[in-house]
Amino acid sequence: MNGPQESGAEETTTESKWGGSGSWNLSSWAIQTPVPAVMLFVFLCLLGVKGFRQLDVRDMPDIELPMVSVTVALPGAAPSQMESEVTRKVEDSIASVEGVRHIASNVTDGLSTTNIEFELETDTNQAVNDARDAVTRIRDQLPRDVEEPIVQRISISGMAIVTYAVEAPQLDDRELSWFIDGTVAKQLLGVKGVARVNRVGGVQREIRVEVDPVRLAALGASAADVSRALQRVQREVPGGRSNLGAGEQSLRLIGIADSVEALAATRVPLANGRTVRLDALASVRDDRAEQRSLTLLDGKPIVGVEVFRTRGTGELAVGNGVRARIAEIAKAHPEVRFREVSNTTDPVAASFEASMDALWEGALLAVLVVWLFLRDARATLVSSLALPLSIIPTFGFMWLTGFTLNTSSLLALALVVGILVDDAIVEVENIERHLGMGKTPRQAAMDAADEIGLAVIATSLTLVAVFVPTVFMPGIPGKFFREFGWTAATAVLVSLLVARLLTPMMAAYLLTPRSEPRIETPLEEWYLRLVRQAMDHRRITVIAAAGFFVGSLA
Repeated sequence: MNGPQESGAEETTTESKWGGSGSWNLSSWAIQTPVPAVMLFVFLCLLGVKGFRQLDVRDMPDIELPMVSVTVALPGAAPSQMESEVTRKVEDSIASVEGVRHIASNVTDGLSTTNIEFELETDTNQAVNDARDAVTRIRDQLPRDVEEPIVQRISISGMAIVTYAVEAPQLDDRELSWFIDGTVAKQLLGVKGVARVNRVGGVQREIRVEVDPVRLAALGASAADVSRALQRVQREVPGGRSNLGAGEQSLRLIGIADSVEALAATRVPLANGRTVRLDALASVRDDRAEQRSLTLLDGKPIVGVEVFRTRGTGELAVGNGVRARIAEIAKAHPEVRFREVSNTTDPVAASFEASMDALWEGALLAVLVVWLFLRDARATLVSSLALPLSIIPTFGFMWLTGFTLNTSSLLALALVVGILVDDAIVEVENIERHLGMGKTPRQAAMDAADEIGLAVIATSLTLVAVFVPTVFMPGIPGKFFREFGWTAATAVLVSLLVARLLTPMMAAYLLTPRSEPRIETPLEEWYLRLVRQAMDHRRITVIAAAGFFVGSLA
């Protein structure tokens, strides 16, 4: 009689915890049906591992500022003419666009550049379209000879990720510069993530046409005749369409000389109706432009290559790809030596390794503290598993949302690494207390989890409420702290899910029954005495707390 009655009583208690009272208990469901909870976290951990392998490593998050530039060229125009006829009209039209925060222009000989800064909340694509529409409205008011205005977004790409010094004793400065422009730059642009390649130092190629005044005077020609002839020849224009069978073929009129010899053979019309070859009036040669800058390394002139990455890619991945491509170029051209003189990838790699080391060290210290206070290997294991089970799924969330492993997101993980085990420790400690009452691990886990469930949820949501507001910070700092806030909040929410699902379930199956309450350590006894004294002398405790608060403000 007693056996069946006890069994029935136990079933009644379990039913009430499961849902007999009308309230669904998540922890009790996980204890009774562990397979769905385990499979859920297996999926989340697999997603996190895949996400961690796919995440880019950067120094700081990539931010996009709504900034647009308008470039208008009028060859031969003086700065004063550019300002009055171009720049002011562009600025007046741009000023009427909604969301414009600041306008700044730079005027030089034949070139006007206007930079427009929009409000941070403005979409960059919308800003570019609005600026282009504003320029289109005044297009007919600009000088007739002005070139087509160029409207483009301003990209903040930062410093070059890798810089090389290129040396080739067998080549002069001109040949080395052309090798870099024609071979090295083209191959590096084929590397995934490379935005642009800049050559520093060296010389620029220039086809120089130097007219002879004596010959011009003898033939009755002028420099303007030579200039007009070159303008007619050196251009490529559309030539309409031609029917070809059943289809159409677009035509082009190509007048670009493909060599110096072809350019020298250009016919220049004279005033009397005759024509003369260009090389009869001027000397035409393939030469270098006048050098206006010099790049030095260790006091010696060099030719260098700077590589910049595209927005949204990681420094480490792009840097490794560039190094591999440079090795291939060096192998194909043994007469050229590449020496890496600077990079931003090594500091990023060192920062990433230091952050991961801090994450591991913080996790181990948290586990050690848990073991010192619980003094039970199984209880420590159950509590400590909350760390990897919270952090690994967070990597999956970061990958799905387009976040990266940078200073901001890694700081968030390092900051919450000690918080992630708080809920699990509270759950396990309460389960240990119920085990000391003589309950079975299963019943102790169900009763303890149900007893403090609301407190655990409230604690975690309070932490989330602390981190989430950083996501909505205004201005540029808010863009940097966006990944920080979401990463920290996600890790805390996953740790709450672990504490309500896996921790009670693992405790029910891993902890052993206990017939006597756990013996308190001397430190715990001292702490409990201090708590009792604070409760017995509440007025003194409140006054002391107020004094500490006022002192902290001072």
